[in-house]
Amino acid sequence: MKLFVGLGNPGQKYARNRHNIGFMALDRIADDHGFGPWKSKFQAEISEGRLGTEKVLLIKPQTFMNRSGQSVGEAMRFYKLDSTDVTVFHDELDLAPGKVRVKAGGGHAGHNGLRSIHDHIGAAYDRVRLGIGHPGRKEMVSPYVLSDFAKSEADWLDDVLRGVSDGAGQLADGEGGKFMNAVALRTAPARSSKSPAKPQPAVKAVAEPEPEPDNRSAMQKLLDKFK
Repeated sequence: MKLFVGLGNPGQKYARNRHNIGFMALDRIADDHGFGPWKSKFQAEISEGRLGTEKVLLIKPQTFMNRSGQSVGEAMRFYKLDSTDVTVFHDELDLAPGKVRVKAGGGHAGHNGLRSIHDHIGAAYDRVRLGIGHPGRKEMVSPYVLSDFAKSEADWLDDVLRGVSDGAGQLADGEGGKFMNAVALRTAPARSSKSPAKPQPAVKAVAEPEPEPDNRSAMQKLLDKFK
């Protein structure tokens, strides 16, 4: 079994926050892949299903972000799993909006949810880093991540969530490269070589004016030549 953990804060107040993109990713996977109904267990909402060849448990901790590791640790111990069976989906300030990266192990980079998971199960788990961009100044980070995605961000957010769901089976099977390809097909689709070229604007032809007839005498032409 694999554990897919989405990070976020519980409650409708936080549902569309940037900090909750991990919850959003799991909701899309559950909807698209026919997972079972969400139930309460391990201080979390959980849903069971299959992705690729793997049985997968989706976990959305309901402990608030800075205690996410509690529910992850409980679930891992209950199923007698190793931390390498865990993949965490979380918001990433250091990636531009719409960018996605897969990472195995590493530090928590100050992310409160990851820090809590580190404390409970160690650092040897996989992560799917979902870029939300940085507000520019450190003191703006907290209000930024706890604010809703703007309406102008709806298109790239939908592309990311669809891409993550498209590649979820490959991710569960340990095929990180194929997962990233699935995401890229949504977020940066290749242009078809058969696409018609953009029509060039028509250039309006301008008629050259007819030269006026030269009615000068031969003598006048000769005199004008030496002026």
